[in-house]
Amino acid sequence: MNLLELFTQTLDITLPVFAMVFLGIGLERLGWIDRTFVTTASALVFKATLPTLIFLSLIKADISVALDISLMVFFAIATLGQFVLSWLWAHFRVPYAERGIYVQGAFRGNCGVVGLALAAGMYGNYGLSTGSLLVGVVIIMYNALSVVVLAAYQAEKAANWRSILKHIATNPLIISVIVALPFTAFSISLPSWVMTSGDYFASLTLPLALICIGATLSMSSIRDKSDIAVSSSIMKMAILPVLSTVAAWLLGFEGEQLGLLFLFFASPTAAASFVMVKAMGGNAGLAANIIAITTLMASISVTLGIFALRLLGWV
Repeated sequence: MNLLELFTQTLDITLPVFAMVFLGIGLERLGWIDRTFVTTASALVFKATLPTLIFLSLIKADISVALDISLMVFFAIATLGQFVLSWLWAHFRVPYAERGIYVQGAFRGNCGVVGLALAAGMYGNYGLSTGSLLVGVVIIMYNALSVVVLAAYQAEKAANWRSILKHIATNPLIISVIVALPFTAFSISLPSWVMTSGDYFASLTLPLALICIGATLSMSSIRDKSDIAVSSSIMKMAILPVLSTVAAWLLGFEGEQLGLLFLFFASPTAAASFVMVKAMGGNAGLAANIIAITTLMASISVTLGIFALRLLGWV
């Protein structure tokens, strides 16, 4: 296979995902969708269609393949390592008041939507099922670590751990993983009409979520970008994914495992980071800049990353 064919195959994976994001930008600009639609659709995805997608992908999966303990442990350790590394960098390079926002933007990825969409495009049901378990792990870590670093630089906004733990325990994505595991472990089947209806409903998830991501991007935020936002975005989309993926390869991960890890490491900053910064009285504008820049960067960085990994024969 020559380089052009390899790159074309890479685009076949990434372009469908990011085309939906840019479609969302266009539809919002044309006025065909508005903030009310985005709010309603995003809530539908988070509370219903995405949990359904995760549930169905897990009950269809071979648990001996999907439940990859070594992969989950490494992903958790790598996430913690990314958190520590970005905090160390911010300690020496970022103004005090904005360090927490910088760190959250640099390590907190949009694995639940962009990561899963890319995983499904590249690895099909394996990407969805194994990726869903990784999402369950990382949601807990993202929320806990984000509160820690934001509270450290927002002294007047003490972290409400009881509320955070409640949000984690009632998170629909985590609940869907927990509910699905007994079905998978004991091979409990559902009626075919339930599965078919569920597939119809779940199929709304990724295109709707990606369109909403595009519709919420602020082009004015990107034009008003700050050096701190750019630095956090480069850390998120280039430095940390490369370091984490190389570390995974050195430890023996390869093929589907390594590809899945890269896709999750290289996902752009999660939109939830903006909500958390705003709730804790931080610089919400900086958080929005990081989300917008990383989302647009991802269309290039993820494509080049997959191409490089395939060229090296690692995935």
